[in-house]
Amino acid sequence: MGKPTGFMEYERKDALCRGPLERLGDFREFKQPLSPEEQRLQGARCMDCGVPFCQSGMMIAGMASGCPLHNLIPETNDLVYRGKWRQAYERLEKTHSFPEFTCRVCPALCEAACTCGLHDRPVSVKENERAIIETAWKNGWVRPRIPSVRTGKKVAVVGSGPSGLAAAQELNRMGHTVTVFERSDRFGGLLRYGIPNMKLDKSVLDRRIRLMEAEGVSFVANADVGKSIPAKDLQKEYDRVVLACGASNPRDIHVPGRDAGNIFFAVDYLASVTKSLTEGGKKGKGCVSPKGLPVLIIGGGDTGNDCVGSVLRLGAASVTQLEMMPKPPEQRTPDNPWPEYPRVRKTDYGQEEAEALFGKDPRVYQTTVAEFHKDKKGNVDKATIVSLEPKKDRKTGRTVMTLVEGTERTIDARLVLIAAGFLGSQSYVTDAFGVPTDGRTNVQTRPGKYATGVPGIFTAGDMHRGQSLVVWAIREGREAAREVDRDLMGY
Repeated sequence: MGKPTGFMEYERKDALCRGPLERLGDFREFKQPLSPEEQRLQGARCMDCGVPFCQSGMMIAGMASGCPLHNLIPETNDLVYRGKWRQAYERLEKTHSFPEFTCRVCPALCEAACTCGLHDRPVSVKENERAIIETAWKNGWVRPRIPSVRTGKKVAVVGSGPSGLAAAQELNRMGHTVTVFERSDRFGGLLRYGIPNMKLDKSVLDRRIRLMEAEGVSFVANADVGKSIPAKDLQKEYDRVVLACGASNPRDIHVPGRDAGNIFFAVDYLASVTKSLTEGGKKGKGCVSPKGLPVLIIGGGDTGNDCVGSVLRLGAASVTQLEMMPKPPEQRTPDNPWPEYPRVRKTDYGQEEAEALFGKDPRVYQTTVAEFHKDKKGNVDKATIVSLEPKKDRKTGRTVMTLVEGTERTIDARLVLIAAGFLGSQSYVTDAFGVPTDGRTNVQTRPGKYATGVPGIFTAGDMHRGQSLVVWAIREGREAAREVDRDLMGY
């Protein structure tokens, strides 16, 4: 696979990025791909390692290791090295619904498990994947796959995020008639309104949806199933229903002053920014402007980082990003060996931009908010923050973050974005269909299955497994489609 000595001959070379200060002037994607010849050499770095952990998708120590889609990565890397781009696309397309999404937004579980990464930098699987799919689109190899025979069965998919789109694509190609219902004004779910344009330009999403329409999938926008559309209507009209509504309950911060103005959930704020770019073409028009304001972001994950990058592009005067957990190590520790996913400190594009603009990383570790303070108009003005320390709970034995008395301090915060994660599915949908949920409000199924306790109702994605990655959502959508197909056809 690849060139047997390639990993010794060629160093890893990543896509070029526009400089942090330059890219703050717009919301365009900032990565500039390598030339085809340079990318071929990156494919050459994939050695015949014997056991390709990159494609395993195993759970090790509670974390995923390798690609959940089981993409046959050594094979595609070999084809990239040999310049056989069309064959590489055909190989990738057998296991992957939307490579153009994951090559932009996935944290690359495959690279974290790469054997080459045990002693050197891993193979650039993610960028090889991007080169494959973009070459395929450019050359017209990504074409509508219209089923030659229709089964006469109708399936409704509720939600057009990555799991819903994957399920719809697979079910349609199996010959079923599929309609996707989306409560927003545009399709894509998390991909549309949860991920900023600089990570995933929406033309990439629109391109795929147009292709799915050409394949025969129907899309219905502004269709809030469980509210504007009764669940019973779908159950009556369609043979099966797949619920793929995401984990759309944002986790709140319950402290004094939470009712102040200009405090938003991160996902709502990011959606308003994307809508302003889509509808008006002017950045910031239609959303609360952070221009000239000190911004506080609560949460250190990917969504928090996206908020950092977004408010900087809209002119924030300063950004503080709070992270409850301790600062991760710079390198793997002995209790986190390869091929476990590395629990190391990651500096993403938003933090890079903040550091370039203000001279320091915006993250403050082991810290949370104790209180919000209002100005005369009732808007947030300041926030009292407090340090945390890890302690073991005597009853459960689990480590919990506890407040450190006497560490309270007040900072300016005239716009606050809460990026503290999500709690699970929304009850009005699950109640409407009568599907059972677990303690985290995720829709319950048997282990490894997608059928709910209600006949004819299936589920997939974050609504099923809780907040997770786009690549997991795609896998669940594909697997749920197979289960629906077997249930419909009997084989």
